Amino acid sequence: MNTTSTRKRVDSSFDDFLAEEGRLAETEAVALKRVIAFQIAEELTRSGLSKTELAARMDTSRSAVDRLLDPENHAVTLRTLERAAQVLGKRLRLELV
Repeated sequence: MNTTSTRKRVDSSFDDFLAEEGRLAETEAVALKRVIAFQIAEELTRSGLSKTELAARMDTSRSAVDRLLDPENHAVTLRTLERAAQVLGKRLRLELV
């Protein structure tokens, strides 16, 4: 094994590795959805709202709330996120970096 290529791999960041593998964007999206699902679940607990109450206030179904809270479900719309944030007294903030 070439020491130079090994050193390059060890010296580079995990983000660099994921970028080289073409998986950085996907990995970041998965992590972001997990964080958002966790934050919404925490706010539900803090507010004392049930999933059924959240669904009613969002004017959606309980299954839509379950999808929203599922960290593995990545097909959540911005509108759904906005409605959940509004009901929970929060703002949704997205940014490109």
